[in-house]
Amino acid sequence: MKFNRTFFRSRIGVLKTALILALWSGLAIARAQMPDPPGQVQPGETPKYEAYLFAHMMEGDYGRLYYSVSRDGLHWEELNHGKRVFNDYHGHSSICRGHDGRYYLVGNRSDSAPDINFWVSDDLIHWTQYSDYTPDLTHVPHYPKALARIGAPKLFYDQASSQYVLTWHTTHDLGKTDLPEPYWAGQRTLYATSKDLKTFSDPPHKLFDSGWDMATIDTFLYKGPDKYYAIFKDERYPSVDWPTGKTIRICSSEKLLGPYAKPGPPISPNFREAPTLIPSPNGKAWYLYYEQYPGVSYGLSVATNLDGPWFQVAGYQRPDWDKYSLPPKVRHGCMIPISAKEYEALTNAFKNTP
Repeated sequence: MKFNRTFFRSRIGVLKTALILALWSGLAIARAQMPDPPGQVQPGETPKYEAYLFAHMMEGDYGRLYYSVSRDGLHWEELNHGKRVFNDYHGHSSICRGHDGRYYLVGNRSDSAPDINFWVSDDLIHWTQYSDYTPDLTHVPHYPKALARIGAPKLFYDQASSQYVLTWHTTHDLGKTDLPEPYWAGQRTLYATSKDLKTFSDPPHKLFDSGWDMATIDTFLYKGPDKYYAIFKDERYPSVDWPTGKTIRICSSEKLLGPYAKPGPPISPNFREAPTLIPSPNGKAWYLYYEQYPGVSYGLSVATNLDGPWFQVAGYQRPDWDKYSLPPKVRHGCMIPISAKEYEALTNAFKNTP
C-alpha cells in the first residue's frame, strides 16, 4: 500500500486540535462557577445598607431566638457561640421597626395557643414584653370553617398608612377530601391591622380573597419602590397538576391590603419554605433566602427587580465557590438591614470570643 504523507499529516492535525479542545474544555469545567451575585458595594462606593441581622431558630431548638449577622448580606456569622439570645421568646421570629422607631418582635407559644405575642426593643439586644393579641377565628369573613390554629405570625409596618399588618396562617376544615396533607392544604393567610399593637382590627380577614384561592403559609409583606409585595410559600403538595407546590412565590398589589394579583412563577425549587427578603448593600438587587426542609440548608435567589426575573445562586456550602454561606443548622427566621453601629453593638453584646 502506498503511504499517503498528506493524509497522515492532516489526521495528526485533527488529533492535535481535538486534544487542545479537550484540555480547554476540562479546564473550563474545573473552573466553571457562577459569577458573584449582583448588589455588592464596589471600591470607593458607600453602602446604602451597612449590615444585616438574621433572627432565627436552630435545628434541635425549634421556635427559639438566635442571631447571626452579616456585612454583605451573603456571608453570615452566628453570635453568642450559637446560644439563644433571649430565652423568653418562642415563635418564627419576625422583626420590624415600628411607629416609634423601636423594634418589634412577634411570636406565638405554639400553633394551638390562642394568642400572638409581641416584644419591643430599642437596640435589638434587650427585649421587653409589649402586648398580646387573641384573634377571633370564629368570625373571619368567607372563612366559616377556620380551625383554632395560628401559624408563624409575621409583622410589617407600613409607613405610608402608619399601621402594622400582622399576617399568619390558619387552616380550615376541608371536609371529605382526597387531597394529600389536608391540614396543610387547608391553610390560608389571614391578617389584622393595628396602629400601636395594642388594639387590632376585628375580625381578621383573608389576605388573598381576590379571585384566587390556594393553600399559603409563611406570608410576609414588603413595600417595593412603587407597590406592595406578598412573599409566601405555595403550600399545595407538588404534583403534575400543581407543579408549583411547596415553592416560594410572590404577588403584588397597588394597595397594602390588596387585591393582590395572581402569583408569579416559582422563585425557588420545590420543598422550600420560610422565605425572608433583604435589599443588597448597594440597594440595586434583592436577596431572597428560603429554607430547604426538613432543615438541611438554605437557598438564595437574586433579582434586580422584585418583579423578577429571579435566579438561584449555586454553590451553598462549597468553599471553592463561596457565593454565600450561613451557619450550619440555622432554620426559620427573618433578616433585616441594620446600621454599622447596631452591627458593632450586637457583636459586642454577643461576642464569640471565650
